[in-house]
Amino acid sequence: MAARTARKATPAMTLPPHQARHHDMPFGATLLPDGGVRFRLWAPGHAEILLALDGAEPMPLQALPGGWHELTVEDAGPGDRYRFLLPDGQAVPDPASRHQPDGVHGASEVMDPAAYRWQETGWPGRPWHEAVIYELHIGSFTAAGTFRAAIDRLDHLVRLGVTALEIMPVAAFPGTRGWGYDGVLPYSPAACYGQPDDFKALIDAAHARGLMVLLDVVYNHFGPEGNYLPLYAPGFFTDAHKTPWGDAINVDGPDAGPVREFFIHNALYWIDEFNLDGLRLDAVHAIRDESPRHLLDELAGRLRAAAGPRPVHLILENEENEARRLGHVFTAQWNDDLHHGLHVAVTGEDAGYYADYQGDIAKLARALAEGFAFQGEVMAYRGSPRGEPSAHLPPSRFVSFLQNHDQVGNRAFGDRIHALAPEQAVRATACLYLLCPQIPLLFMGEEWGATSPFPFFCDLGPDLKDAVREGRRQEFARFLAFQDAAARARIPDPTAEATFLSAKLDWAAAEQGPWLGWYSALLALRRQEIIPLLPGIPGGAGQYRTLGDHGLMVEWRLGDGGVLALAANLGPETRAGFALPPGREIWVEGAVSDTGTLGPWSVRWAIIPPAPAEGEPNHG
Repeated sequence: MAARTARKATPAMTLPPHQARHHDMPFGATLLPDGGVRFRLWAPGHAEILLALDGAEPMPLQALPGGWHELTVEDAGPGDRYRFLLPDGQAVPDPASRHQPDGVHGASEVMDPAAYRWQETGWPGRPWHEAVIYELHIGSFTAAGTFRAAIDRLDHLVRLGVTALEIMPVAAFPGTRGWGYDGVLPYSPAACYGQPDDFKALIDAAHARGLMVLLDVVYNHFGPEGNYLPLYAPGFFTDAHKTPWGDAINVDGPDAGPVREFFIHNALYWIDEFNLDGLRLDAVHAIRDESPRHLLDELAGRLRAAAGPRPVHLILENEENEARRLGHVFTAQWNDDLHHGLHVAVTGEDAGYYADYQGDIAKLARALAEGFAFQGEVMAYRGSPRGEPSAHLPPSRFVSFLQNHDQVGNRAFGDRIHALAPEQAVRATACLYLLCPQIPLLFMGEEWGATSPFPFFCDLGPDLKDAVREGRRQEFARFLAFQDAAARARIPDPTAEATFLSAKLDWAAAEQGPWLGWYSALLALRRQEIIPLLPGIPGGAGQYRTLGDHGLMVEWRLGDGGVLALAANLGPETRAGFALPPGREIWVEGAVSDTGTLGPWSVRWAIIPPAPAEGEPNHG
C-alpha cells in the first residue's frame, strides 16, 4: 500500500448519543471508532478496484466474495476526498457518497455524520391525521435556493397552518438546477443546496416549530447523466423489465441482494441520520419486482422496525392505484384521481388523461368519498383497467391536492391553477380538498395565488441538452394547441437558466391580495373542526350522490354516529336540491340558501350530529 502524505485522521467526534445521529451502512466511506476510514464498494464487474485518495498514490482495494471490494485507510478522515478507479483508469464517485462538493462527476468527500449537534433531541414526531402538507422545491422556494435560506420561511408556514413539509428530491443530480428526479447519488444531498449539515439544520429548525419533514425519494430509476453504476456493477440493472427510462433496476433477479440493500439502507439513512419524519416514494409502479417479497414491503417493514414507536410516514405515488398497499404497510397515497376531477371541474380541460374525467362529476364525487375514482374499471386513456377497490379504507389514506409539482410543471408553460380559472371556481374546488377528511397538500406559493410558473427545468451536460429541449417540445406535439412547430417553439427551454429563475417564488407578493388570509382561515377551521374527527372516521365511511353535471353531495360517517357533510355546485348556474339534514354549518363558499339551493361555484360544509337514542330528546 502506498503511503499517505495527508494529515493523520481525527477520530470521529464523540457526542452524547442523544445529540449524534449516524446510520451504519455496509458500503461507502465509514469512519471507524479508533480512527481511519473503511472504504467499501460493490463492483462485481471488475476483479480489481483502486482507491484514489487525495494526497496519496492509488491503492488497491481487497477483492471479497460477492463482488465486494474493501480497504481501510488508517490516516484517512473527515474532509478527505476520494474516487474509485476502474481498471481502464475511469474515476467514479462513491455511489453511497454522503457529499459531492463538486457535483456528481467530482470526488466524494468523507463526512462525519455525527458531527451535527441536533437541537431538537426529543422530537416525538406527529400523528398522520394532523398532517397538512406543503410541497416545496428547495432551489426555487427562496431567492438563495438553499437549505439554510428555507429556514427563514418556516414561520410563514406555521402561521399558515401547515404541519408538514414535503421536500422534492435533494439527492445529487447533474448541474446546479433541476427538479431532482434525475438524481444519481441517492445518499448525497445536492451541493447546490448546501452541505449535508445544512439540510439537517433545516429539519432541526422545522421540528423546533412543530413541523414534520417528509422527503421525496426516487427508487425507480437513475438520471441520464452521472450514473456510473453500469461501468462497474452492470447487474444493478436488468433487461428483464422495462420502464419509461429504459432497463429496470434489478431488484428481483440474480445479484439483486446488494441492489435491494442499497435502496433499503437509503431509506433507513434518511430517517436515522437526518431525523426525517417520512418519505414519499416516487412512481413505485415503475419498480418492477416479481420476487416473493416486493422491495416496497421489505423496505417498509425494516424501516418501521428500526423506527420503533416513533411515527414514520411512508407515502406512495402509484399510478396503479393498488389499494392493498395502503393501511398497515404504507401510510397514504397521492390521490391523482381527486386532483384530475378537481382540475377538470375548475378548468374544463379535456386533453390527455383529463378526458376520462370530463363531463363525469361522479368520478370526483367517488374520489372524495372512496379514495380512488378508478377501482378496477377500464381507463380509456390507458386502454386497460386501473386500480383496486378502495372504499373500505379510511379517507386519511389519501393525499389530496389541487396542485403539485407534477400537475403544474408538466404543463407546457408551468402555469398554476390561479392563472387558469376564475377566482370563484378556484375557491370552490380548493375548499373541497382543504376540508375533506383526506390529507391536504398545498404546492408552494399556492396559498397566496403565486403568479410565478413552475416549468420543467434541468441542467444536463451539452451532449443531452438538445435532446432534452426537443424531447420536451415533442411531448406536446400530440396536443392540438402545439401541433404547429411555431407554437412548440414557445415552450420554455428546460435547460435555460432563465426557465429555472422564472420558477422562483416572489415572496414580496405573499401578503398581497385575498388568498393568504383565505387559505389561513380554511386551515384554521381544519385544525379546529376536521382534524379532531379524523381518528374516528372508519373505512367505508363515505357515500356520495350527484346532481346533474356539476353537483355533488358527500357524507362521511363519524365515529360518534354523526356525519361530516358536503354539498357542492361546481358549475356556472344556480341549482336546487342540495338540502342537508339539520346540523352545524362550518364553512360556506359562494351563495347557499337554507332551502338547499346553491349558486354558481358554491359549497357548503356541515357537521350533522348523531341521531338521539330512542327516548332521548333531539336538541338539534
